[in-house]
Amino acid sequence: MREGETEIEMVRRHVRDGAAVVARQQELVGRLLVNGLATQAAEQMLAQFESAQRQHQEHLDRLEAVQLRSF
Repeated sequence: MREGETEIEMVRRHVRDGAAVVARQQELVGRLLVNGLATQAAEQMLAQFESAQRQHQEHLDRLEAVQLRSF
């Protein structure tokens, strides 16, 4: 967590940053396909990034639900 950053701010950052990572990896897989190159390793990495992104989003959803209940 960065100095002065709350947990929910950190998780929002992770979701935002993770979305960018997933998009870049999707672009990479697409470029490999277009160029007729092997994609297996890049697709495996993409699957891992997507899994991590789902976990970050689920964490954010839980935090936001708790935050809503506390109002």
